[in-house]
Amino acid sequence: MQTSSIDTAAQASAPAKPKTLLRLLLLPLVILAGMGLSVEAGLLGPLGEQVGHLWATLSIFGVGAAILLLLLLLSGPQKGPALTELPRWQLIGGFLGPMYVVVLTLATPHIGIAMTMIAILSGQVGKSVLIDHFGWFGTARKRVNGERWIALLLIVVALVLISRG
Repeated sequence: MQTSSIDTAAQASAPAKPKTLLRLLLLPLVILAGMGLSVEAGLLGPLGEQVGHLWATLSIFGVGAAILLLLLLLSGPQKGPALTELPRWQLIGGFLGPMYVVVLTLATPHIGIAMTMIAILSGQVGKSVLIDHFGWFGTARKRVNGERWIALLLIVVALVLISRG
């Protein structure tokens, strides 16, 4: 029995369904994680003023490291190369994470949570569009188009409106 072109097309598109479903399931999770950053900013500002910004950052990362260690111990062996085998540039996040939290701790009490978050969002989206456009860090290239430019412009407008509000 020969396979029709319809069957072939259906087979070719079959892997797309799980990817689409995964994207739909991950989107609310990412939105919730973003909400968590706003809560973190609200907690870090006062904590930084009470114990110092660097101590506040260290405490947040200490709690996070303890939780991650527990999860690693409970999850069993991990696949992949040893930490020493990774390219050093991939470990830049170890520097960027604490710097982000220190800035969050410093800025939030002075400019507010909403202004801090929209400023962070504008930086994140702006840099993300560049990373996608040029395919930096081994990511798939996704060229900047008119819709992405408009989205960036709207984020800047939101930043201006929140700063004036």
